[in-house]
Amino acid sequence: ADGLKWTFSPMVDITRDARWGRAAEGSGEDPFLGSRIAEAMVRGYQGDDLSRTDTMMACMKHFALYGAAEAGRDYNTVDMSEMRMREAYLPPFQAAVKAGVGSVMAAFNDVNGVPATADKKMMTGILRKEWGFKGFVVSDYTGINEMIAHGTGDLQHVSAKALKAGLDMDMVGEGFLTTLQKSLDEAKVSIKDIDRACRLILEAKWKLGLFDDPFRYLDPARKAASIMTPAHRAAAREIAAQSCVLLKNDNATLPLRKSGTIALIGPLADDKANMAGTWAVAGESKDSIGVLEGMRAAIGDKARILYAKGSNIVDDPDMAKKINVFHDALVGDIAAIDPRSPQDMRDEAVSIAQQSDIVIIVVGEAKEQSGECASRTDLNIPEPQRKLIAAIKETGKKIVLVTMSGRPLTLEDEHNKADAILHAWHAGTEAGHAIADVLFGDVNPSGKLTMTFPRNVGQLPIFYAHRSTGRPWGGHFEKFKTAYLDVPNDPLYAFGHGLSYSKFDYSPVAISKQKLSGDNKLTASVKVKNNSAIAGAEIVQLYITDPVAESTRPVRELKGFEKIKLQPGEEKTVSFTITPALLKYWNADLKHDWEGGEFIIHIGTASNNTQSASVTWDRVTPQKNNQIKAQP
Repeated sequence: ADGLKWTFSPMVDITRDARWGRAAEGSGEDPFLGSRIAEAMVRGYQGDDLSRTDTMMACMKHFALYGAAEAGRDYNTVDMSEMRMREAYLPPFQAAVKAGVGSVMAAFNDVNGVPATADKKMMTGILRKEWGFKGFVVSDYTGINEMIAHGTGDLQHVSAKALKAGLDMDMVGEGFLTTLQKSLDEAKVSIKDIDRACRLILEAKWKLGLFDDPFRYLDPARKAASIMTPAHRAAAREIAAQSCVLLKNDNATLPLRKSGTIALIGPLADDKANMAGTWAVAGESKDSIGVLEGMRAAIGDKARILYAKGSNIVDDPDMAKKINVFHDALVGDIAAIDPRSPQDMRDEAVSIAQQSDIVIIVVGEAKEQSGECASRTDLNIPEPQRKLIAAIKETGKKIVLVTMSGRPLTLEDEHNKADAILHAWHAGTEAGHAIADVLFGDVNPSGKLTMTFPRNVGQLPIFYAHRSTGRPWGGHFEKFKTAYLDVPNDPLYAFGHGLSYSKFDYSPVAISKQKLSGDNKLTASVKVKNNSAIAGAEIVQLYITDPVAESTRPVRELKGFEKIKLQPGEEKTVSFTITPALLKYWNADLKHDWEGGEFIIHIGTASNNTQSASVTWDRVTPQKNNQIKAQP
């Protein structure tokens, strides 16, 4: 409706290091899940016909390995074996290509010494020749020019290098515009190279119908009739509520009753500007619902809410300046520093906490503490907010913590202080309504973590699908075993973790066959029963372990998931079909295949909470008569 016909999405970068701010834009640490999300987003954007005005061309990014930047520092170098990149980082890109993505954006970083903007092996070898990609490749913002700072040549040289490597469009930098004629005259590029890039971009415009009418996507009437409609807001509310992850809920602290006196405290409790999260540059905070507004709407006059800000998001003016990079039209600075002293703000919060039956504290990151150029070495909740939580803890009141961020945080101290923790991310326009829905039980939480939450930033990178070592950790510290002196190896919250107000019980895993061979199919099933009085939804997760292989393998890998809804007392059987395709892996010789032997099938509620069964799967189907007969 606004005339947009091309979107720089989906971002399909896998990341296993929460220090990297752009974790907020992606789908997490797992290639199987990332692939499923990439496919769905491409289909959602592009539909079946790109010339329709309710579709737009997708652009998968950032090709490749941007999410693996060293130390989680944005734009940093990547040095990675091809085995690792094919196993863990490239699958979502390939999935997007299979789904028909129309364009690809090259990454800012270099990969094994080659800037991704001019990586011929990636763009031509893997993307086009191996995967069969037919669309065009665009640089990231001034990506060609930035190759100069990489130390690979002047603007003419790097522009020619990028074109010949397979890049088709120069975003903003003007290197193609100002140097390619000279490079053509000097035979540094060919007319064939230029024709290829032009043809692919013209083909994209033709598919979008722009030659018929370049203004066909502009429709002010449709914009007025479709933006922020009740139906769209209702969908945003439902999606936001389902995205919330219940991390902790001791003694059924949640859901809350709509009665009594509730203290609502925290710098994000009455906030609109940070709800939509990073890169919501065109979003208007006036359209967003804050938590205070959402809770008041949920309870009406049934209960009393007492509110106090309690602290700033950050107290440090220098940090606030970095966060306030995008001015908000409604509130100005998104992380404004209150004129009151930190102690006065905490005292006010403590006072209302003492008057309440229960305390809800809403804390976390401002939207620009996650996202591009928002790397952090400290993933704790900012210090003034931590002091606020500690002060409220001293009152002895029950604490419900609502945390907001674009990435995993280190929440061990908060885990020990709070009775319940709901992680809401940056939940969007309907955040306040959605969070209230979950807190009061109008929606039963069903979200699961797509990234591991570490105990300590020193554990990073951390992910569930790690390889075992020759001296594996046994759950506690032992000298000469792989372990830390100061924290356990395991995370605070594992990949796939997420609680419910319902109680789901899993049966042992049932398998259709104990022994299989060749192209047989295995069915693995569990029965899941809701042994509670509350209807709920559960995401049942399938993992597979390959315990003996020619190359070392991850301790387990996600290979399937299914969301089911269960009424109180209801039981359902969830079945997964497993084929040899799910057993394949990239070995040290860069062959994508599988080996016969034992496989362990895990099904459960999280990567660290499963039931298991073992099967034997031979590589070749046994022959009934294996004698060799001489030919006449």
